[in-house]
Amino acid sequence: MTDTLDSLSAHYRGIIEGLGENPDREGLQDTPQRAAKAMQFLTRGYHQSLAELVNGAVFESAMDEMVLVKDIELYSLCEHHLLPFIGKCHIAYIPDGKVLGLSKFARIVDMYARRLQIQENLTREIAEAVEQVTSAAGVAVVIEARHMCMMMRGVEKQNSIMKTSMMLGGFRKSQATRTEFLQLVAARD
Repeated sequence: MTDTLDSLSAHYRGIIEGLGENPDREGLQDTPQRAAKAMQFLTRGYHQSLAELVNGAVFESAMDEMVLVKDIELYSLCEHHLLPFIGKCHIAYIPDGKVLGLSKFARIVDMYARRLQIQENLTREIAEAVEQVTSAAGVAVVIEARHMCMMMRGVEKQNSIMKTSMMLGGFRKSQATRTEFLQLVAARD
């Protein structure tokens, strides 16, 4: 890990120099190492596995109606510009004999969000992970996010929000189930 940190730090030093700044000036002396540590933290999802994350927190249950976890915050980095996108994720599933510990939904979101991503793939990866660990009869995921690559550069549209969805199993097959999920997501408490 130290070799990786040193390598990343050297790259950040090169970026600072490439921008025309002096990486040895007082305010920037420790910036390459701080930036490298930050990048390691922001991409820590590469060093996590679904099995370790879930850690056996799948429990037998007779519940067979929709379970929804709303407004899970997410922070990710756009793989095209390495700029953040920030938003929230809503996950629903229809248990088929097993339920997942509540905190594991947030951990699954974080594991995939803490990688270089595009929102479309992130949505799919979260849905497939929940389906994999629960063997649910259906899984639905909606992500709403603001992308700094669109807000800070390029077209500079500060009020744009991207929404993506992924429906698996019962949510894909049943319009009524899909509608119920989307109405619950849209409802403000």
